[in-house]
Amino acid sequence: MKNTPEPDPTPKRSAGVPPAVAGATRRTPLWATLIAMFFGIGRLHPGPGTWASAATVLLWAALAHVLAPSLQTPVAIALAILITLVGIPAATRVARGYGSKDPQIVVIDEVAGQLVALIAVPLAWKSFLAGFILFRAFDIVKPPPVRQLEAIPEGAGIVLDDIAAGFYALAFVHLLLHFGLLR
Repeated sequence: MKNTPEPDPTPKRSAGVPPAVAGATRRTPLWATLIAMFFGIGRLHPGPGTWASAATVLLWAALAHVLAPSLQTPVAIALAILITLVGIPAATRVARGYGSKDPQIVVIDEVAGQLVALIAVPLAWKSFLAGFILFRAFDIVKPPPVRQLEAIPEGAGIVLDDIAAGFYALAFVHLLLHFGLLR
């Protein structure tokens, strides 16, 4: 009798995973995990993206109330850029670690997109609520080119589609404000 090894019945981790993430382990740098999951909000259920958006609105409202009005818009823009620039590599590392194109626990994209939706929006609950609802709607529906941006590889694709959804929401909130439908 030949002594041949039995085939391994466990599925290979890299099966169905793009080459960029094949062989990746769940070991991701702590900084990337904390940022990508927005300090644990990515683990909340149901809908971690909605929780991250809601937390962003609340955090921005608190921060904006202590800023001088002349600083609110530049700070919102700077924060959105900073979160995007840090969020893309964090999302990339977590996606590789989880062997998934866009793991649900990665919510830094919602944070960045939601901040974009609140740029130059009055500090009023109606404006914040409209920005929140519109951002979530555009993030879920993904009108062109939002859906196409998801095809960009790794963290850039994870984050940039939400930035685009944030710009859609920003435009609609400002249209509502311009036409007096939102005060």
